[in-house]
Amino acid sequence: MSKRDYYEVLGVSRGASKDELKKAYRKLAIKYHPDKNPGDSTAEEKFKEAAEAYDVLNNDEKRQRYDRFGHEGLSGGFGGGGGMNMDDIFSQFSDIFGGGGGGGSPFDSFFGGGGRGRGGARARRGSNLRIKLKLTLEEISEGVDKKIKVKRYTNCETCGGNGAKNGSSLDNCGTCNGSGQVRKVVNTMLGQMVSSSTCPTCNGEGKTINEKCGACSGEGRQLEEEVIPVSIPPGVTEGMQLSMSSKGNVPPRGGVPGDLLIVVEEAPHEHLTRRGTDVIYDLQLSFVDVSLGISVEVPTINGKAKIKVEPGTQSGKILRLRGKGIKDIEGYGRGDQLIHINVWTPQALTKQERELLEKLRDAKNFTPNPKKSDKNFFERMKEFFQG
Repeated sequence: MSKRDYYEVLGVSRGASKDELKKAYRKLAIKYHPDKNPGDSTAEEKFKEAAEAYDVLNNDEKRQRYDRFGHEGLSGGFGGGGGMNMDDIFSQFSDIFGGGGGGGSPFDSFFGGGGRGRGGARARRGSNLRIKLKLTLEEISEGVDKKIKVKRYTNCETCGGNGAKNGSSLDNCGTCNGSGQVRKVVNTMLGQMVSSSTCPTCNGEGKTINEKCGACSGEGRQLEEEVIPVSIPPGVTEGMQLSMSSKGNVPPRGGVPGDLLIVVEEAPHEHLTRRGTDVIYDLQLSFVDVSLGISVEVPTINGKAKIKVEPGTQSGKILRLRGKGIKDIEGYGRGDQLIHINVWTPQALTKQERELLEKLRDAKNFTPNPKKSDKNFFERMKEFFQG
Protein backbone atom coordinates (compact mmCIF):
# COMPACT_ATOMS: atom_id res chain seq x y z
CA MET A 1 0.00 0.00 0.00
CA SER A 2 1.37 3.39 -0.98
CA LYS A 3 2.09 5.92 1.73
CA ARG A 4 0.04 9.05 2.16
CA ASP A 5 1.54 12.46 1.56
CA TYR A 6 3.27 13.60 4.76
CA TYR A 7 1.79 17.08 4.57
CA GLU A 8 -1.66 15.51 4.23
CA VAL A 9 -0.98 13.25 7.23
CA LEU A 10 -0.23 16.24 9.47
CA GLY A 11 -2.87 18.43 7.86
CA VAL A 12 -0.49 21.30 7.06
CA SER A 13 0.49 23.22 3.94
CA ARG A 14 3.77 22.56 2.09
CA GLY A 15 5.14 25.85 3.38
CA ALA A 16 4.35 25.09 7.05
CA SER A 17 6.87 26.33 9.62
CA LYS A 18 8.45 24.07 12.23
CA ASP A 19 6.17 25.51 14.91
CA GLU A 20 3.14 24.66 12.78
CA LEU A 21 4.48 21.14 12.20
CA LYS A 22 5.02 20.60 15.91
CA LYS A 23 1.57 21.89 16.80
CA ALA A 24 -0.09 19.66 14.19
CA TYR A 25 1.87 16.60 15.28
CA ARG A 26 1.12 17.21 18.97
CA LYS A 27 -2.60 17.35 18.18
CA LEU A 28 -2.48 14.01 16.32
CA ALA A 29 -0.28 12.43 19.01
CA ILE A 30 -2.89 13.26 21.64
CA LYS A 31 -5.71 11.94 19.46
CA TYR A 32 -4.11 8.62 18.53
CA HIS A 33 -1.85 7.97 21.55
CA PRO A 34 -1.89 4.24 22.48
CA ASP A 35 -2.66 5.03 26.12
CA LYS A 36 -5.82 6.82 25.01
CA ASN A 37 -6.73 4.08 22.50
CA PRO A 38 -5.77 0.76 24.19
CA GLY A 39 -5.96 -2.21 21.84
CA ASP A 40 -6.89 -0.05 18.83
CA SER A 41 -4.50 -1.12 16.07
CA THR A 42 -5.83 1.50 13.66
CA ALA A 43 -5.10 4.31 16.12
CA GLU A 44 -1.62 2.90 16.72
CA GLU A 45 -0.89 2.89 12.97
CA LYS A 46 -2.08 6.49 12.66
CA PHE A 47 0.11 7.37 15.66
CA LYS A 48 3.15 5.86 13.91
CA GLU A 49 2.22 7.48 10.58
CA ALA A 50 2.06 10.92 12.18
CA ALA A 51 5.41 10.38 13.92
CA GLU A 52 7.04 9.32 10.63
CA ALA A 53 5.66 12.37 8.84
CA TYR A 54 6.90 14.70 11.58
CA ASP A 55 10.32 13.03 11.66
CA VAL A 56 10.81 13.78 7.93
CA LEU A 57 9.27 17.24 7.66
CA ASN A 58 10.93 18.55 10.83
CA ASN A 59 14.38 17.67 9.43
CA ASP A 60 15.58 20.22 6.85
CA GLU A 61 17.64 17.73 4.81
CA LYS A 62 14.96 15.01 4.75
CA ARG A 63 12.24 17.56 3.97
CA GLN A 64 14.20 18.93 1.02
CA ARG A 65 14.66 15.43 -0.44
CA TYR A 66 11.00 14.59 0.16
CA ASP A 67 9.81 17.81 -1.50
CA ARG A 68 11.86 17.00 -4.61
CA PHE A 69 11.41 13.23 -4.91
CA GLY A 70 8.59 12.22 -2.59
CA HIS A 71 8.82 8.95 -0.66
CA GLU A 72 11.32 7.53 -3.18
CA GLY A 73 13.83 10.19 -2.13
CA LEU A 74 13.88 8.73 1.40
CA SER A 75 14.32 5.06 0.56
CA GLY A 76 17.72 3.56 1.32
CA GLY A 77 20.95 5.41 2.09
CA PHE A 78 21.29 7.78 5.00
CA GLY A 79 18.56 9.35 7.04
CA GLY A 80 15.61 7.63 5.36
CA GLY A 81 12.19 7.97 6.91
CA GLY A 82 9.85 5.19 7.96
CA GLY A 83 10.05 2.00 9.97
CA MET A 84 9.69 3.76 13.34
CA ASN A 85 8.69 1.67 16.35
CA MET A 86 7.17 2.87 19.60
CA ASP A 87 10.49 3.07 21.43
CA ASP A 88 11.89 5.22 18.62
CA ILE A 89 8.91 7.56 18.76
CA PHE A 90 8.81 8.05 22.52
CA SER A 91 12.57 8.52 22.82
CA GLN A 92 13.18 10.60 19.68
CA PHE A 93 10.34 13.04 20.35
CA SER A 94 10.83 13.47 24.08
CA ASP A 95 10.26 17.20 23.66
CA ILE A 96 6.76 16.39 22.39
CA PHE A 97 5.92 13.75 24.99
CA GLY A 98 7.68 15.39 27.92
CA GLY A 99 10.22 12.58 28.39
CA GLY A 100 13.70 12.92 29.77
CA GLY A 101 12.96 12.98 33.47
CA GLY A 102 11.45 16.43 33.84
CA GLY A 103 7.85 15.53 34.57
CA GLY A 104 5.04 17.92 35.13
CA SER A 105 4.39 18.85 31.48
CA PRO A 106 0.83 18.76 30.11
CA PHE A 107 1.68 15.58 28.22
CA ASP A 108 3.00 13.93 31.40
CA SER A 109 -0.29 14.52 33.14
CA PHE A 110 -2.41 13.55 30.15
CA PHE A 111 -0.63 10.29 29.39
CA GLY A 112 0.48 9.48 32.90
CA GLY A 113 4.19 9.97 32.18
CA GLY A 114 5.36 10.71 28.66
CA GLY A 115 8.29 9.10 26.89
CA ARG A 116 7.30 5.62 27.97
CA GLY A 117 8.01 2.41 26.21
CA ARG A 118 5.29 -0.18 25.62
CA GLY A 119 6.17 -1.93 28.87
CA GLY A 120 5.32 1.15 30.91
CA ALA A 121 8.84 2.29 31.89
CA ARG A 122 10.50 5.25 30.24
CA ALA A 123 12.14 4.35 26.91
CA ARG A 124 15.62 5.85 26.83
CA ARG A 125 17.79 6.72 23.90
CA GLY A 126 21.57 6.63 23.84
CA SER A 127 23.68 9.59 22.84
CA ASN A 128 24.69 10.25 19.24
CA LEU A 129 28.29 9.99 18.09
CA ARG A 130 29.71 12.63 15.76
CA ILE A 131 32.86 12.14 13.68
CA LYS A 132 34.52 14.09 10.87
CA LEU A 133 35.46 12.28 7.69
CA LYS A 134 37.91 13.93 5.28
CA LEU A 135 37.38 13.04 1.62
CA THR A 136 39.41 13.82 -1.48
CA LEU A 137 37.87 15.40 -4.54
CA GLU A 138 38.24 12.08 -6.35
CA GLU A 139 36.28 10.27 -3.59
CA ILE A 140 33.58 12.94 -3.56
CA SER A 141 33.24 12.79 -7.33
CA GLU A 142 32.54 9.06 -7.59
CA GLY A 143 31.42 8.12 -4.08
CA VAL A 144 33.45 5.77 -1.91
CA ASP A 145 33.16 2.93 0.57
CA LYS A 146 35.08 3.52 3.79
CA LYS A 147 35.76 1.60 6.98
CA ILE A 148 35.94 3.85 10.01
CA LYS A 149 36.98 3.10 13.57
CA VAL A 150 34.75 4.46 16.31
CA LYS A 151 34.68 4.01 20.05
CA ARG A 152 31.11 3.52 21.18
CA TYR A 153 29.21 2.12 24.12
CA THR A 154 27.73 -1.29 23.34
CA ASN A 155 25.76 -3.71 25.49
CA CYS A 156 27.87 -5.58 28.02
CA GLU A 157 28.37 -9.15 26.78
CA THR A 158 28.57 -10.56 30.31
CA CYS A 159 25.17 -9.37 31.54
CA GLY A 160 23.50 -8.85 28.19
CA GLY A 161 23.04 -5.16 28.89
CA ASN A 162 20.82 -5.24 31.97
CA GLY A 163 23.61 -4.53 34.48
CA ALA A 164 22.82 -7.49 36.76
CA LYS A 165 25.33 -10.19 37.73
CA ASN A 166 25.39 -12.97 35.12
CA GLY A 167 22.46 -11.30 33.38
CA SER A 168 20.01 -12.33 36.07
CA SER A 169 16.49 -10.96 35.95
CA LEU A 170 15.73 -7.57 37.45
CA ASP A 171 13.08 -6.82 40.04
CA ASN A 172 10.27 -4.38 39.56
CA CYS A 173 10.98 -1.12 41.36
CA GLY A 174 9.11 -1.08 44.67
CA THR A 175 8.51 2.65 44.52
CA CYS A 176 6.81 2.86 41.09
CA ASN A 177 5.82 -0.84 40.66
CA GLY A 178 7.74 -1.02 37.40
CA SER A 179 6.11 1.96 35.67
CA GLY A 180 9.15 4.24 35.90
CA GLN A 181 6.84 7.07 36.99
CA VAL A 182 5.37 8.19 40.29
CA ARG A 183 2.07 10.00 40.47
CA LYS A 184 0.98 12.70 42.80
CA VAL A 185 -2.69 13.46 43.41
CA VAL A 186 -3.64 16.87 44.75
CA ASN A 187 -7.17 17.77 45.83
CA THR A 188 -8.26 21.22 44.71
CA MET A 189 -11.48 23.19 44.54
CA LEU A 190 -11.86 22.03 40.97
CA GLY A 191 -11.33 18.39 41.85
CA GLN A 192 -8.30 16.11 41.80
CA MET A 193 -5.26 17.07 39.77
CA VAL A 194 -2.80 14.35 38.84
CA SER A 195 0.84 14.96 37.96
CA SER A 196 3.61 12.49 37.31
CA SER A 197 7.39 12.56 37.45
CA THR A 198 10.33 10.21 36.96
CA CYS A 199 10.72 7.68 39.73
CA PRO A 200 13.66 8.77 41.96
CA THR A 201 14.48 5.20 42.96
CA CYS A 202 14.96 3.61 39.52
CA ASN A 203 15.46 6.82 37.50
CA GLY A 204 12.57 5.89 35.24
CA GLU A 205 13.81 2.40 34.36
CA GLY A 206 11.10 0.56 36.30
CA LYS A 207 13.61 -2.09 37.41
CA THR A 208 16.19 -2.41 40.17
CA ILE A 209 19.36 -4.52 40.37
CA ASN A 210 20.02 -6.83 43.32
CA GLU A 211 23.66 -7.57 42.49
CA LYS A 212 25.62 -5.58 39.90
CA CYS A 213 27.56 -7.14 37.00
CA GLY A 214 31.28 -7.12 37.73
CA ALA A 215 32.27 -6.54 34.11
CA CYS A 216 30.38 -3.28 33.65
CA SER A 217 29.81 -2.28 37.30
CA GLY A 218 26.07 -2.45 36.76
CA GLU A 219 25.99 0.03 33.90
CA GLY A 220 25.03 -2.58 31.32
CA ARG A 221 27.40 -1.27 28.67
CA GLN A 222 31.08 -1.16 27.82
CA LEU A 223 33.22 1.11 25.66
CA GLU A 224 34.40 -0.81 22.59
CA GLU A 225 36.26 0.04 19.39
CA GLU A 226 34.32 -0.99 16.33
CA VAL A 227 35.05 -0.88 12.60
CA ILE A 228 31.96 0.31 10.76
CA PRO A 229 31.62 0.16 6.95
CA VAL A 230 30.29 3.41 5.50
CA SER A 231 29.09 4.01 1.94
CA ILE A 232 29.52 7.66 0.96
CA PRO A 233 27.34 8.69 -2.00
CA PRO A 234 28.88 10.82 -4.78
CA GLY A 235 28.42 14.57 -4.67
CA VAL A 236 28.52 15.19 -0.92
CA THR A 237 29.57 18.68 0.14
CA GLU A 238 31.65 20.28 2.88
CA GLY A 239 29.75 20.27 6.17
CA MET A 240 27.08 17.80 5.02
CA GLN A 241 26.00 15.48 7.82
CA LEU A 242 25.20 11.84 7.09
CA SER A 243 23.40 9.73 9.68
CA MET A 244 23.73 6.00 10.37
CA SER A 245 20.83 4.85 12.51
CA SER A 246 21.54 2.97 15.77
CA LYS A 247 25.34 3.16 15.36
CA GLY A 248 25.79 5.55 18.31
CA ASN A 249 26.00 4.77 22.01
CA VAL A 250 23.56 2.49 23.79
CA PRO A 251 22.15 4.00 26.99
CA PRO A 252 22.89 2.43 30.39
CA ARG A 253 20.95 -0.79 31.05
CA GLY A 254 19.12 -1.02 27.77
CA GLY A 255 17.22 1.26 25.45
CA VAL A 256 17.43 2.65 21.93
CA PRO A 257 20.97 3.27 20.58
CA GLY A 258 21.79 6.73 19.30
CA ASP A 259 22.97 7.47 15.77
CA LEU A 260 26.39 7.89 14.21
CA LEU A 261 26.64 11.32 12.61
CA ILE A 262 29.31 11.68 9.91
CA VAL A 263 30.32 15.23 9.02
CA VAL A 264 31.98 15.58 5.60
CA GLU A 265 35.21 17.51 5.19
CA GLU A 266 36.69 18.22 1.75
CA ALA A 267 40.45 17.84 1.44
CA PRO A 268 41.96 20.56 -0.79
CA HIS A 269 43.07 19.42 -4.26
CA GLU A 270 46.53 20.33 -5.55
CA HIS A 271 45.26 21.83 -8.81
CA LEU A 272 41.46 21.94 -8.84
CA THR A 273 38.84 23.83 -6.87
CA ARG A 274 35.17 22.96 -6.58
CA ARG A 275 32.08 25.01 -7.38
CA GLY A 276 28.97 22.93 -6.91
CA THR A 277 29.25 20.00 -9.31
CA ASP A 278 31.79 21.84 -11.50
CA VAL A 279 35.55 21.92 -10.94
CA ILE A 280 37.77 24.88 -11.81
CA TYR A 281 41.32 24.89 -13.15
CA ASP A 282 43.36 28.07 -13.69
CA LEU A 283 45.57 27.67 -16.76
CA GLN A 284 48.51 30.09 -16.93
CA LEU A 285 49.74 30.80 -20.47
CA SER A 286 52.23 33.25 -21.92
CA PHE A 287 51.40 36.01 -24.39
CA VAL A 288 53.14 34.02 -27.12
CA ASP A 289 51.09 30.86 -26.31
CA VAL A 290 47.75 32.61 -26.61
CA SER A 291 48.88 34.57 -29.64
CA LEU A 292 50.06 31.59 -31.66
CA GLY A 293 47.82 28.93 -30.11
CA ILE A 294 48.98 25.85 -28.25
CA SER A 295 47.95 22.34 -27.22
CA VAL A 296 48.46 21.58 -23.53
CA GLU A 297 47.60 18.89 -20.99
CA VAL A 298 45.51 19.90 -17.98
CA PRO A 299 44.80 17.89 -14.82
CA THR A 300 41.28 16.55 -14.25
CA ILE A 301 39.70 14.61 -11.40
CA ASN A 302 40.45 11.31 -13.12
CA GLY A 303 43.79 11.98 -14.81
CA LYS A 304 44.76 14.40 -17.56
CA ALA A 305 43.11 15.77 -20.67
CA LYS A 306 44.63 17.46 -23.72
CA ILE A 307 43.06 20.71 -24.84
CA LYS A 308 43.71 23.08 -27.72
CA VAL A 309 43.96 26.81 -27.10
CA GLU A 310 43.13 28.64 -30.32
CA PRO A 311 45.32 31.53 -31.57
CA GLY A 312 44.11 34.87 -30.27
CA THR A 313 42.48 33.49 -27.14
CA GLN A 314 41.91 36.34 -24.68
CA SER A 315 42.77 36.29 -21.00
CA GLY A 316 39.65 35.46 -18.97
CA LYS A 317 38.16 33.10 -21.55
CA ILE A 318 36.67 29.92 -20.07
CA LEU A 319 37.01 26.57 -21.82
CA ARG A 320 34.63 23.76 -20.84
CA LEU A 321 35.30 20.03 -20.58
CA ARG A 322 31.82 18.54 -20.39
CA GLY A 323 31.22 15.68 -17.97
CA LYS A 324 34.59 16.10 -16.26
CA GLY A 325 33.12 17.43 -13.01
CA ILE A 326 31.43 15.82 -9.99
CA LYS A 327 28.38 13.57 -9.93
CA ASP A 328 25.25 15.25 -8.63
CA ILE A 329 24.15 13.91 -5.24
CA GLU A 330 20.53 13.81 -6.42
CA GLY A 331 21.46 11.81 -9.52
CA TYR A 332 21.17 14.62 -12.07
CA GLY A 333 24.20 13.73 -14.18
CA ARG A 334 27.66 15.19 -13.70
CA GLY A 335 29.15 18.66 -13.74
CA ASP A 336 31.86 20.04 -16.02
CA GLN A 337 35.45 21.16 -15.69
CA LEU A 338 35.93 24.84 -16.39
CA ILE A 339 39.36 26.02 -17.51
CA HIS A 340 40.05 29.69 -16.86
CA ILE A 341 42.64 31.11 -19.26
CA ASN A 342 45.03 33.53 -17.59
CA VAL A 343 47.76 35.28 -19.59
CA TRP A 344 50.93 35.40 -17.52
CA THR A 345 52.96 38.58 -17.68
CA PRO A 346 56.66 38.17 -16.77
CA GLN A 347 57.82 40.45 -13.97
CA ALA A 348 61.55 40.26 -14.77
CA LEU A 349 63.00 40.39 -18.29
CA THR A 350 66.50 39.75 -19.60
CA LYS A 351 68.12 42.37 -21.81
CA GLN A 352 67.54 40.25 -24.91
CA GLU A 353 63.86 39.67 -24.03
CA ARG A 354 63.30 43.38 -23.46
CA GLU A 355 64.90 44.23 -26.83
CA LEU A 356 62.64 41.73 -28.60
CA LEU A 357 59.54 43.18 -26.98
CA GLU A 358 60.63 46.73 -27.80
CA LYS A 359 61.04 45.75 -31.45
CA LEU A 360 57.62 44.14 -31.37
CA ARG A 361 56.01 47.24 -29.90
CA ASP A 362 57.69 49.55 -32.43
CA ALA A 363 57.22 47.28 -35.42
CA LYS A 364 54.91 48.62 -38.10
CA ASN A 365 51.37 47.20 -38.10
CA PHE A 366 52.07 45.05 -35.04
CA THR A 367 49.54 46.84 -32.84
CA PRO A 368 46.16 45.24 -33.57
CA ASN A 369 43.17 47.51 -34.07
CA PRO A 370 40.55 46.29 -31.57
CA LYS A 371 37.81 47.65 -33.84
CA LYS A 372 39.05 45.87 -36.94
CA SER A 373 40.07 42.23 -37.33
CA ASP A 374 43.64 41.84 -38.57
CA LYS A 375 43.80 38.42 -40.26
CA ASN A 376 47.54 38.59 -40.85
CA PHE A 377 48.54 39.72 -37.38
CA PHE A 378 49.33 36.30 -35.94
CA GLU A 379 51.18 35.18 -39.06
CA ARG A 380 53.39 38.29 -38.86
CA MET A 381 53.98 37.68 -35.20
CA LYS A 382 55.04 34.10 -35.88
CA GLU A 383 57.49 35.26 -38.54
CA PHE A 384 58.81 37.91 -36.21
CA PHE A 385 59.65 35.48 -33.41
CA GLN A 386 60.97 32.80 -35.73
CA GLY A 387 63.10 35.38 -37.63
